[in-house]
Amino acid sequence: MNSFWIILFHTYLNKLKTKSFLITTLLTVVIVLVITNIDNIIDLFDKNGGKDKVAVMDQSGQLYEPFKQQVKGINKDIQLTFYKGSEKQAEKLVEKGELSAVIQLRTNGQNLPEATYKAMSIADSSLYTDLQTSLQQLKTMLAATQIHLAPAQLQKLYEPVSFHKVALEKNAKTEEELNQARGLVYVLLFVIYFAVIMYANMIAMEVATEKSSRVMEILISSVSPIKQMFAKILGIGLLSLTQLAVFLLVGYYSFTRNMESLKGGFFGVYGFSNIPVETIVFAVIFFILGYFLYATLAAFLGSLVSRIEDVQQMITPMTLTVVAGFMIAMFGLGKPDAPFITATSFIPFFTPMIMFLRVGMLTIPTWEAIIGILILMATISILAIFGARVYRGGVLMYGKSNSFKDIKKALQLTKNE
Repeated sequence: MNSFWIILFHTYLNKLKTKSFLITTLLTVVIVLVITNIDNIIDLFDKNGGKDKVAVMDQSGQLYEPFKQQVKGINKDIQLTFYKGSEKQAEKLVEKGELSAVIQLRTNGQNLPEATYKAMSIADSSLYTDLQTSLQQLKTMLAATQIHLAPAQLQKLYEPVSFHKVALEKNAKTEEELNQARGLVYVLLFVIYFAVIMYANMIAMEVATEKSSRVMEILISSVSPIKQMFAKILGIGLLSLTQLAVFLLVGYYSFTRNMESLKGGFFGVYGFSNIPVETIVFAVIFFILGYFLYATLAAFLGSLVSRIEDVQQMITPMTLTVVAGFMIAMFGLGKPDAPFITATSFIPFFTPMIMFLRVGMLTIPTWEAIIGILILMATISILAIFGARVYRGGVLMYGKSNSFKDIKKALQLTKNE
């Protein structure tokens, strides 16, 4: 058993000290810090303090004040100024960056407002949309006055229809809870997706690297291939937990420091200020099971190749399976109760992401989640037994890889031992 722990910690420490691992960890930490400090960073680079300064040229002499009131009701960060200079002078101020845009107001033949919007770029659709919506509301108000509609009648005409959503299912989540769960599940799906791909690939590369350098010949003379495979899987698993712990600690610290600035934005709306404990528990369970499922698969696929260049070709089907599961989960975010989502959540290679999606988004019976977990554990056990046999013969195979035909050769070598 000593040899098992030696290989496990050797794999862990060897990968922990590599430049690629350290650089990846550092870059991810920087990304986490940027995301949790995004409001502060935007304020740092925004010389207008988040405000859009817009010059208004009112050719009618009557539209500026009512238009200003409409804009104020839609977006308080838009600062309108009445501009008396020429059109060319206003355009030069926009070019210098002193103004975000200039808008020319006028009336048409029916005495209703229309406008021309000028900016350096029309890529900022939010500013344009807010100004257009404000002008549309002003036009509606003036048109109602022309046909002698009273303000109360106009308000009644445009009053939103009362439309309540009621879920008949017992303990069904409210719309607010669904929005919170959707954002949380979205982020955790990305974590599971990238972690499974990255660490499974790492295991396959580790095995292929040792075979290409002939280190495997020395190892198999002293340690059984089965011990090697599981020692590497657990070693990389320990590495993944270390890296994720760093990300979570940095993210939690930075998030708590910026809680006030993040409350009203994406993080507040989508549930990052109130994470349900059961969702985190299921995220950890499905992450660990998903890792072992694909790590076992990657280990014996990596044992079939003798050159590092062949690794990506060999594990491509596995990677595409992960991608397919992720894409189905992305579709499921909008319709988590679809029969297609329910069916695929019980397919082992999709279960880690899709069953977690259903657990996070819906109030499903506990037995469904437990069945998903049991299916995963059974699949991992079968794959581990089969994978260990393939790995045992695969590490003895050298030469050009013939894709999945080599699995049969690896099994034959195992029988001949």
